[in-house]
Amino acid sequence: MNFIEGEILHIDKPLHWTSFRLVRVVRAKLCQKLKIKKLKVGHAGTLDPLATGVMTICTGKKTKEIERLQAQTKEYIAEIKLGATTPSFDLETEIDAEYSTEHITREKVEDCLKKFVGEIEQVPPVFSAVKIDGKRAYEFARKNEEIELKPKMLVIDSIELLFCNLPAITIKVVCSKGTYIRALARDIGESLQSGAHLLALTRTRVGDVSLNNCLKVEELDDFFNQNIIL
Repeated sequence: MNFIEGEILHIDKPLHWTSFRLVRVVRAKLCQKLKIKKLKVGHAGTLDPLATGVMTICTGKKTKEIERLQAQTKEYIAEIKLGATTPSFDLETEIDAEYSTEHITREKVEDCLKKFVGEIEQVPPVFSAVKIDGKRAYEFARKNEEIELKPKMLVIDSIELLFCNLPAITIKVVCSKGTYIRALARDIGESLQSGAHLLALTRTRVGDVSLNNCLKVEELDDFFNQNIIL
């Protein structure tokens, strides 16, 4: 493999790692093993620190394909807790409100999920990398500054209810680029006349690449040693 010319890697992003940390680690390992000072490395689609799963990393001239790779369909497994909200819609922030879930049944959850399949409008989370006046939305959110984010059109191909142990549910979502699963959890909670936030999120597929095809971070050194062309 020629990482200087350009390669595409698929890595299982670890929990608590940022997408940029994974890029930095890959770049540092490659520069060390290739005995070079600089190498262009980028990722095709951010994952939140509290999410794990398929992350596409491009090196060299393959970074020019990032936009095409980002546009691929993605699949997620999301564990959602009904009856409580957090400002970030996941466990990054503390619970700020609690709601009743006594009225929620499996049938109501299944009916609710159907409403989100197809082309929908979604307001991104304030704790996100969406840019406003040149700054990331999360920069305003962490300073408790109020901002208004505009809804975006996106497509959700399918939502499947995998487990229902109320007030927790687990869903599989197949969707387009730009879908925030945290925002989907928020909207599901509101649709059920309650609240909701993510407990866990895994990106299980990007295009034709599934989690089974991904390298683990701890496998990178051996992989590079076996595949680097000097």
